[in-house]
Amino acid sequence: MDLLTELTDRKVLAVVRADTPDLAVACIRTLAGAGVTALEVSLTTPGALDAIARARADSPPDVLIGAGTVLTAEHAELAATAGASFTVTPGLTPGAPRSTALGLPLLCGALTPTEVLAALDAGATAVKVFPAATHGPGYLRDLLASLPHAPLIAIGGIDAAAAPRYLAAGARAVGVGSPLLGDAGRGGSLTALAERAARLLRAVGHRDTPAAAR
Repeated sequence: MDLLTELTDRKVLAVVRADTPDLAVACIRTLAGAGVTALEVSLTTPGALDAIARARADSPPDVLIGAGTVLTAEHAELAATAGASFTVTPGLTPGAPRSTALGLPLLCGALTPTEVLAALDAGATAVKVFPAATHGPGYLRDLLASLPHAPLIAIGGIDAAAAPRYLAAGARAVGVGSPLLGDAGRGGSLTALAERAARLLRAVGHRDTPAAAR
């Protein structure tokens, strides 16, 4: 699986945080059914590894489910055991090199040019520019002016209205958490979650068929 190609094609990476593993799985199912088929489950979610394993077991192969907030080597190892498709780190944590050693595609967090280069040198498949909204699409464009071949994923504070601007600035994809999940991770409406997902996909011009309709 070429994660960078897949994210570039899908354009959206959903960031799932929930109060329980059951809620995380419900959010994953809802998002995948709405057509958001690349997702990361933050390990800050209680029972996140269980949620990843359960969602992986009952999702189609083309639904990519990764582990986010991978801080330690043990996190990476547990994510691999749970069946995660990839890992996401907030920076160059000990979980980053362990992920690549395990053969897991890595989205490594970075902000400055030095950090971007360090992430790529560490074997990252792509670089998660975080927090993106603090600096805006122009910052991403400036990074790419100096590092034109860097595969950047913009994450942090991005909603459906802002997502196209980050893609236009050169992001391969956008990661969307709270503006997409809303209160679904706390037991809120899954119907509303599906509607937000549909709006986001329309905003980025995604033409893929929802998984539930295949």
